[in-house]
Parts: sequence; structure tokens; C-alpha cells
Amino acid sequence: MSAVSRPAQSPAVWRGADLGDSTEWATVLTDAQRAEIVDATRAALAAGRDATNLRREDFPLPGLADPLREWTVTLAQGRAFVLIRRFPVELLTEEETELAYVGLGLHLGTPVSQNAAGDLLGHVRDERLPRTGPAVRLYTTNERQDFHTDGSDLVGLLCLNPAKTGGESRIASSLAVYNHILAERPDLLEVLRSPFHWDRNDEQSPGEAPYFTLPAIHDINGTPRIFYIGWYIRDAQRHPGVPPLTDLQLEAMRMLEDTANDPDFYLPMEFAPGDIQILNNAKILHSREAYTDHEDPARRRHLLRLWLTAHSFATVEDMLREGIPPRQV
Repeated sequence: MSAVSRPAQSPAVWRGADLGDSTEWATVLTDAQRAEIVDATRAALAAGRDATNLRREDFPLPGLADPLREWTVTLAQGRAFVLIRRFPVELLTEEETELAYVGLGLHLGTPVSQNAAGDLLGHVRDERLPRTGPAVRLYTTNERQDFHTDGSDLVGLLCLNPAKTGGESRIASSLAVYNHILAERPDLLEVLRSPFHWDRNDEQSPGEAPYFTLPAIHDINGTPRIFYIGWYIRDAQRHPGVPPLTDLQLEAMRMLEDTANDPDFYLPMEFAPGDIQILNNAKILHSREAYTDHEDPARRRHLLRLWLTAHSFATVEDMLREGIPPRQV
């Protein structure tokens, strides 16, 4: 059996059913740590900083030095996700909250672009736009997002408001999914290691193809890394020149998705205001259930999203570390 065909062995190989209560994997910020974040935010604002020009040195967090080191180790070498509770959103204005979230993120990595406009801070909320095609990104709707990864080392979500009903986050170990497919259908892993065509969501620059090719599984230093967004692959079928998905490709995609969606594999998380979920995209798949919102716009589900290139580790291939390239005009 080749090195890339052995089962993955890592603390990041886990099943949700085995992780137990959140007290084992959630960090609750203390009052002193919350106050330090508020103070750092207001000092940065007074110095003329905002979410677009803030630097790590502008946002000192000495009281969080030990937790930040622990989170980095957990994300790089451990279970590959963290949940942080009691981020002080209720003590901050909207502008201050955005700045504070970026400030915390800068201690873990460098924000990268999340769309063709080059936005470094994403607003995950229902924009009330009908999804008439891939150009309307799923995260701007209230529809379900199946298990997938994002284009960076780390993805962070800060909850400002939860939905009225639904919207549950679910995460799964991509290495556990890999091991299951290896045990049951190793032939499908070879299919997933072959190139797929991916839609660019109409965000390509002039002269650039509206799709790109990339395998769903890369082997990096002998460790499998799943990069997968099923609807991007299916949406690419709309373009002339993209070959139809084969029966084996469709079967491999279904098995990956069905495994991640098995309640034995995934870990559910209900977000409350001030919760931050940070995931290592090389080792974690994540999904979101469909949701119903409040009618009051001020109470509607709203998360802030960061994509980060990690400072101290890199577990994704280079082309996936820098987010979505801003559109060139």
C-alpha cells in the first residue's frame, strides 16, 4: 500500500459522535480578555485604523497570548478547529466589531480576498436575492450549503445574530471522511485525485476561462488534503468545453458528501452572538443548514467571515492559500 493510500493518522481524524460536550473543545473568554479586546479596538480606532488597514502590531493582546498559541497548535496539529465564546460584540458598535474581529484574526493569519471585489471581511447573510445562477453565492442566501471547504488556510466565522430557526453549522473531519472512503471504496479516491472542472461563479477576469481544473484530493507530504465544493463542480457543467461528469465522478462526489453528512461523522454547532468558529480548511469540511430569518432586518442572521493565510503553518497547496483573486479590469 502506497504512502498516500494508508489511513490518515492524526488528532484531526475524529468523528463528531466521539467528541462529547463542547466544554472539551470550546474556549470561553474571561471578562479581562474581553475588556482587553475592547480597549485594543478603541485604541486602534483612535489611531486612525480600520478593518482594511489594521496591522497586527496595532492590536496588542498580551492577555490572550497563551490562548492564541494554543489555538494555533490545535488548528495546525490538533483536532483542527476551535470555538471561541463571548467575543464582546454586545460592547462594541458595528464598526468596532469588524475592527476587533480583524484584529483577533491578524494574530492567527493574514486576511485574503473572498470574492472578485477583493473583500477581506465577508458578511454571511441572506441578501434576499433569488439564486438564478452561480454568480449569486450561496452564502448570500438562506439556502443549505452542503459540506465544503474554503480557499485559504483558515476560515473564521463570528456570529452577530443567529437565525430565527435553522442555520446550524456542522463540521466533519475530512481525514476521517478520507479514511472511510479508503476502507470502503479506494477506487473512488483515485477518481477524486483526478482533475475536476470548477465554476468561477462569473468572477473571472477578462480573458480568463470561466472555470478552472483541480483535483478534489491533493497529497501534501504524504497527507491527503480534501478541497471540495460540490456545487462549484456541478455548476461548471454549464460551460461549453467542460466534459460531462462521469458516472464514477458522480459516485465519488456522492460518497464524499454522504459520508460527511452521516450524523456519526459530523459535529453540530449552534452559534450564539459572540461565538467564533475557526477551521483548518485542509482538515475540516463544513456545512450550514437552511434557515428562516426574523422579519426585523436588525435581528436577521448575520455572520462575519475571515479567510486567513496562517502565519505559522501551511497545509494547503499554494494556489488555495490566497483566496479568490480580485478581478482585473
